[in-house]
Amino acid sequence: MLGGLLSLLSAVTFAYANASVRRGVLTGTVLQAVAISLVIGLPVFLLAMAPFGAFAALSSFDGRAIVLLIVAGIIHFAMARYCNYRATKAIGANLVAPVQQFSLVITLVLAVVWLGEAVTILRLIGIACVVAGPALTLKPAAKPSAAASSAVMPFEPAFREGYLFALLSALGFGISPILIGMAFDHKGLAVGLAGGFISYLAATVFIMLPLLIPAQWRSFRAINAESARWFVISGVAVAISQMTRYMALAVAPVSVVSPIQRLSMVVRIYFGAILNPHHEVFGGRIIAGTVISLFGALALSVSVDGLVQVLPLPVAMGEILSWNWRFPWP
Repeated sequence: MLGGLLSLLSAVTFAYANASVRRGVLTGTVLQAVAISLVIGLPVFLLAMAPFGAFAALSSFDGRAIVLLIVAGIIHFAMARYCNYRATKAIGANLVAPVQQFSLVITLVLAVVWLGEAVTILRLIGIACVVAGPALTLKPAAKPSAAASSAVMPFEPAFREGYLFALLSALGFGISPILIGMAFDHKGLAVGLAGGFISYLAATVFIMLPLLIPAQWRSFRAINAESARWFVISGVAVAISQMTRYMALAVAPVSVVSPIQRLSMVVRIYFGAILNPHHEVFGGRIIAGTVISLFGALALSVSVDGLVQVLPLPVAMGEILSWNWRFPWP
């Protein structure tokens, strides 16, 4: 129960973080968005660490684990987040969402090759849906009528830039869970928060390096109050999302946490309609692509053994679903 509630909170806050950062990058830069969201996230982590005893848990990590957490933090919280925000600025959060489902495919491939996990029928179906979902969103939306255009300037997505950086963000989000999993020799809320803090701190230092360049620092300081407000809101929301994600994984199976977290892909459509009605792409095709990719994400996350036990499937169907293949290491 607790793991499910934490996962749901993580999904909702992540969806709101994406919608709010979309509002901010309308007038601000992507580097401003990443830098402010990371700096704001550190105090949020610090406030949460003390009640859970996470400061003491920092000493439980050896050198190997710390390096893995640092690399994971730079990849996930700095590089992938930068690509995510840049894609969001180019094509909007609604079009980015289905493409980012590829992160689950990347995680699965790495888990099969590096960790020896099995490929199943459900996972193959999931991969097919994750690929098919974004394909529905590739066709440009119909141009608005002249009357509509005179009332509100239509949003014109930069598809090439947006999809490129969406795929790069999916790559980063797909790699980081493997590194984080390799770093956690012990489980628990305190260990998860401590590991998240190390990753956040490393990403903050990394993203601050470009600001040492005078031109970048002047550009950062030129941020307007409206963009800064939305970046701060997004930073708090995404920090809460990451903390509750770590906590959920500490008390519930991945097969429970991952499907619930994928609800953020649907929830962000509603937040986008509220916060950015004139700066997102909407329509049945976008919703259909998101739902299909979400179904694929669920198929990738569901345990075959658990599904066979819960559903009254015929024996033959159970045998088909139980088929698996592992990477043939020499």
